[in-house]
Amino acid sequence: MSAMLTPGAVPLSAWGAILDGAALPLDPAARDAVDRGAAAVARVIAAGETAYGVNTGFGKLASVRIGDGDLATLQRNLILSHACGVGAPLPAHIVRLIMAMKAASLGRGASGVRWDVVALIEAMRAKGVLPVIPAKGSVGASGDLAPLAHMTAAMLGEGDALPGMPAAEALRAAGLAPVTLGPKEGLGLINGTQVSTAIALAGLFAAERVFRAALVAGAMTVDALRGSDTPFDARIHALRGHAGQAEVAEALRGLLAGSPIRESHRLGDDRVQDPYSLRCQPQVMGAVLDMLRFAARTLEIEANAVTDNPLVLEDGSIVSGGNFHAEPVAFAADQIAIALAEIGSLSERRIALLVDPAMSGLPAFLARDAGLNSGLMIAQVTAAALASENKQRAAPASVDSLPTSANQEDHVSMATHAAYRLLEMAANAASIIGIEALAAAEALEHRRPLASSAPLEAVHAALRRRIAPLLADRFLAPDIAAATEIVNQGALAAAAGVALPGVAT
Repeated sequence: MSAMLTPGAVPLSAWGAILDGAALPLDPAARDAVDRGAAAVARVIAAGETAYGVNTGFGKLASVRIGDGDLATLQRNLILSHACGVGAPLPAHIVRLIMAMKAASLGRGASGVRWDVVALIEAMRAKGVLPVIPAKGSVGASGDLAPLAHMTAAMLGEGDALPGMPAAEALRAAGLAPVTLGPKEGLGLINGTQVSTAIALAGLFAAERVFRAALVAGAMTVDALRGSDTPFDARIHALRGHAGQAEVAEALRGLLAGSPIRESHRLGDDRVQDPYSLRCQPQVMGAVLDMLRFAARTLEIEANAVTDNPLVLEDGSIVSGGNFHAEPVAFAADQIAIALAEIGSLSERRIALLVDPAMSGLPAFLARDAGLNSGLMIAQVTAAALASENKQRAAPASVDSLPTSANQEDHVSMATHAAYRLLEMAANAASIIGIEALAAAEALEHRRPLASSAPLEAVHAALRRRIAPLLADRFLAPDIAAATEIVNQGALAAAAGVALPGVAT
């Protein structure tokens, strides 16, 4: 991975690194393209030509010609009037990603802004001057206008910066000066899909962590329930041909390989088939993996795109289009939402098997001295509540649309809403997987002295370093929180020491 962002060619891993706190600056070689775009805008003004957003009003007011003396005021007014966001501020790591994406998009030179504008975004990123961007207020067409207006307002010294100080003070403390916007620059800054794309990418990477943890927890549950590894035979999955399915089956084989528990019931077990939540993990989780990869490719393209309007082409012409419409992002976010709902749904069913003595052959709710102790009875209820909440949230957002701007913008994507719900959905799914890991660890202890496979025993040990066995009822919320943190940190998957598939093919 390059140590700089090359406009139009930034890999998915670099965007993920920025979310994790990496400081990847824009390649300064982008300046030539930016200067050419800005010069094209200057030529239009000098020639007295009319170009949308350069010397006209916006949206329904596009037919109003603005005089040259008011062009700077036009752009400033655009930002102030469009900074209408509401709700909680977006977290700092997502704001950093939004700014990096905006700089990279402007760096392709098709937005017509001056290098000074790009340089200020980069300086703010480098010095930690992060605008307060309310999470709500975008419908994902004409770009993410309201949230990006809040980002841009901070560049003007208006609004606030994280963690909660006036933007003008934050700029001054960092030794930076507010920018005065030139023709088209306000529009170039707010007319893009960077907010919805950044949030969707945060959801994608969270979903990938949950997916990998679910493979590990699912394998633990198979062994703890004395399930069969036969359904993971590579020959079964080769006959169907889906790449994700085959990779998940391979991962499950690796996680279960050499388990003494499995060998203990390979002969003399009169059960013919396991329940679907055990047996069909490759089919379900493989489909999840394929869908996450499709969404990842869409978001990687979008993160490198120029999505404002109008665009400055290489020949210097300025043309209007619709790259600001975030339908691809909305579709990708809907796909990730469905994937998260299914990961949690399958895991919750496995938890239900673990706590049901009729299905597991283990003590009810995995409790020692059941009756006096309730064990994991209500932990499964919590998992069910979270799984159902995610199912409700998974309804597609992209099929919704409300006309805006006096019906000029008469079809919108709802991409920002589609992406924003992913953060809570991923958190819910992580808690479900954490509960399954707790339950599977308890169930494995009920199988002693038999051990599980080496990878799964390593996972069990990692859990036990943070969470003690449930010898009697205790306040369980901290255990669930700790298990969820282990999932979110990627530690559950890492502890197995087995290669697990992810969104990168």
